[in-house]
Amino acid sequence: MEKAIQTTAEATERRGVGPEGLTLVEALRKSREVFESSGHYHGVTELRLKAENYLHYESLHARLRSAVVNARETSKKISASPGVREVGESVVALYTPEGDSVVLSTGIMVHVHTLSRFIQWMIERDYESDPGIAHGDVFANNDPFVSDVHPPDLMNVTPIFHGKELIGWVGAVAHELEIGGVCGGANQSTTAERFGQGMIVSAEKVAVNDTIRRDFFVRAEMNLRTPVYFVLDEKAMVSACIDVREKVLEMVEQYGVDYYKRAIREIIEEGRRAHLQRMKTLTVPGRYRSVAYAGHLFDGKVGASPLSSNCIVHIPLEMTIDRKGFLSIDYEGAGRKMWNPYNCPPAAMDGGFFVTLTQFIDFDGKVNDGCWFATRMVCPPGSWCNPGDDMTATSSAWGSLMPGFGSLQRMISRSFFARGFREEVFLGQVNTPIIEGGGINQYGLRFGGQNLECSSEGSGARAIMDGIDCGYVGWNPESDMGNVEIWEMILPILYLGRRIWRDSPGAGKYRGGATYSSLLMVHKTPLYNIVSTIHSDKVFDNQGMCGGYPGPTAKFEYVSRNTDLAERIARKQPLPHVEGDPRRPDLSTRVGGDFKVVDGVFLEQPLRSGDLFQFFYNTGGGYGDPIERDPEAVRKDLDNGIQSIEIAASVYRVEARFDAETRRHVIDTEATRACRAKCREERAARAVPVKQWMATQQQRLLQSDLGREVKEMYNDVFGFSERWSREFREFWKLPDDFVFDL
Repeated sequence: MEKAIQTTAEATERRGVGPEGLTLVEALRKSREVFESSGHYHGVTELRLKAENYLHYESLHARLRSAVVNARETSKKISASPGVREVGESVVALYTPEGDSVVLSTGIMVHVHTLSRFIQWMIERDYESDPGIAHGDVFANNDPFVSDVHPPDLMNVTPIFHGKELIGWVGAVAHELEIGGVCGGANQSTTAERFGQGMIVSAEKVAVNDTIRRDFFVRAEMNLRTPVYFVLDEKAMVSACIDVREKVLEMVEQYGVDYYKRAIREIIEEGRRAHLQRMKTLTVPGRYRSVAYAGHLFDGKVGASPLSSNCIVHIPLEMTIDRKGFLSIDYEGAGRKMWNPYNCPPAAMDGGFFVTLTQFIDFDGKVNDGCWFATRMVCPPGSWCNPGDDMTATSSAWGSLMPGFGSLQRMISRSFFARGFREEVFLGQVNTPIIEGGGINQYGLRFGGQNLECSSEGSGARAIMDGIDCGYVGWNPESDMGNVEIWEMILPILYLGRRIWRDSPGAGKYRGGATYSSLLMVHKTPLYNIVSTIHSDKVFDNQGMCGGYPGPTAKFEYVSRNTDLAERIARKQPLPHVEGDPRRPDLSTRVGGDFKVVDGVFLEQPLRSGDLFQFFYNTGGGYGDPIERDPEAVRKDLDNGIQSIEIAASVYRVEARFDAETRRHVIDTEATRACRAKCREERAARAVPVKQWMATQQQRLLQSDLGREVKEMYNDVFGFSERWSREFREFWKLPDDFVFDL
C-alpha cells in the first residue's frame, strides 16, 4: 500500500493535494460545475458499485458509519463537560475532499453541514497554500461567519491523506458550556454585537502532527472562566478525528483507494436520490406558507445592552415542492438584522435546515449531504437570517432558528397530511430556554457555565398520538437532560424539584408533550449571576395544527431572595418543589422571602446562597380540537399530574373529580358529553363569516390598532422587503404606501 500520509514538505511537491492532482480550490469548483451540468452529485449517473456487488458496497458504508458513531461515543469519555458526557452535545462526520458529508454519527446533527461549510470556507480561501494542509494538521473554528451556529459550538477538522492525495476530511463538533463572553456561560443574551460573545477561533490551524498547540490551550486558560471543559472537549474532538481517520485508512487498504473514492461519491448520490424519492412519495407538490414570531424584552433589564430594545422577530416562510420532489424554502419578508444576539449567520440557517431534513425526510438509509443537493434555501441579504455583517451578534441564534424551522416542520407535516400520511405528521420543535451564568462557585472559584437540561423538553403533537414528554429538542433528537447530581456538582445549585410542569402541553385531540420546571436553591456562593436565553418573551413562537393550541412558550421565571429556607429546613416544614397554583405559586407561599415574577428574559441582580429560582421549559402545540380528546386520555393525564381538573374542564370540557379512596380521577361521562355539546353550540353562536372577520381585521390595520412592538415589526419589513410588503398590502386591501402609525 502507498504510504498513507503526507508531510508538510511533501505538500509542495505536486500541483495540488486534491483528486487527480487538482488543487482543492479547483476540485471544489469542478465538483460544483459537474453537478450543475449533470444534475448528479460528482457526475455519478449510475450507482455502479452498488449494482456490481451490493454487499461489498453496503459493508463499506456500514463500517464508515460505525467508525464515526464509535469515535463519538469513545470521545465523550475524554470530555469533562456534562454537556458532552451527559447530554451528548457532540457529533462526528466524514467528508469528501471537497467537504461534502458522507456519513455522520448521532448527536447534534445540526452541525454536519456547518462542518461542510467550514471545510469549504478554508478551501475557497486557499488554505492549501497558506497555512498549508498536511497529515496531522487540525483546524478549529467557532466563528459563526466562517461557519457555525454560534460561538459555543467549537468544531475541529483534520484531513485524510493517502500518499500525497487528500481523500477526505473528518470533522467533530462539541457544544461548550462556557465561552468567555460578557456573562458566564455560552449563549450570551446581553450582547448586541459580536464583541461580547466570548473567545472566537476563526478557522485556525491548532495542531500539527496530531499534537494540539500549547498556545491554543493557553489562550483558553487565559480567556475562559472554566477552561477545563474547553480543553478536554478539544482533546476529545481531536481524538475522534484521528480515530476515524485511521479507521478510514484501514478500509482504504482493504477496499482499495479507487473503490473508496468512487464509493463515497455514490453514497452521497444515493442519499440525494433517496431524498427526492421520499419527497415524491410522502408530499404533495405545491406552495406552502407559514409564519412564526419570537418576542424579546430588553427595556429596563439589568445588564441588557443599551443598543437593544424590545422587539418581535418576523419569521415568514414559503416552501415550494415541485413534481420531481425538489424542495425550496424562502424567508423573504424576514426583518432586518438586529442589535441583539438573535441573528442567524448563513451557516446557522444551513444547520437548522439540515437537522430538520434528517428528522422529517432523510432519517434512514444514506443520510448525508445528498439531501442538500436536492434542496434550496433563500435567506434575504441584510436580514436577521443573513446579516451580511460579520460584526453582528449571533450568540443566541437558536432563538430565531427554532421558530423558523418549527414552521418548516409544520409545513412539511401539512404536506404529509395532504398525501394521506397522517402518521408522519409531527409538530416538532419550539424554542429551548437555557439558564447560564457565572460568578463564584461552591468551591470558591470563579466559574461560568450553563445548564443543558433543556435538551429534554416536550415536543409538539403527532396527528395520531400525543407529543413526546420531556424527551425532545429540535437540535439534538438524541435527548438527555443529564443527571441532577452532575449539574449540582458543576454549578452552585441544589435541586428542590425537577418535575412535570402541570398544564404545560399545547392542548389538542392529541396534546403536545409535557415539559417540566426546575426549582433551584442557590448553594454555597456569594455571587451567582443567572441569565436566561433562547426563548420567546410575551409571544407564542409556535402553533398547533387542525384546531390544536400552541405550546405555552411566552417566558417567565420565579425568584425569591432573602428566604427563610434554612429555618424551614431546620424545622422540617414543607418546602416548595413544583409551581403549584400559578395564581399563588408554591414559591410564594411555602417559603418566606422577597418573591418576584420576572417576565421574559431573566436579566436581574445576581443571586446568592439561600435564594430560590424556578425555571420553566417549553413544549410544542397540539393537534386537533381539544374537545375531541378521548376523556380516558384526559383522566390518565390527571392521574399523572400532567393536567389539572380546572384545565380539563375549561379546555377539554371534561368533567372529572378526584376519588380520595382509590387516589384516581373519575370521569363523569354524561356531564362531559353535555359540556362538549354546549361548547359546540357556544362556538356556533360566536362564529362570524370569514369575510366579515377579515373586514373587521382590516379596520384594525387601518386604525393601527396593534401593539407598538407589532407595528414596529411590520414597519421594519415594509421598509425592507418590497415583495412581501406588496403581497401583504394586496391581501388586506391596504394602500400601496401603507405603514402603521406609531
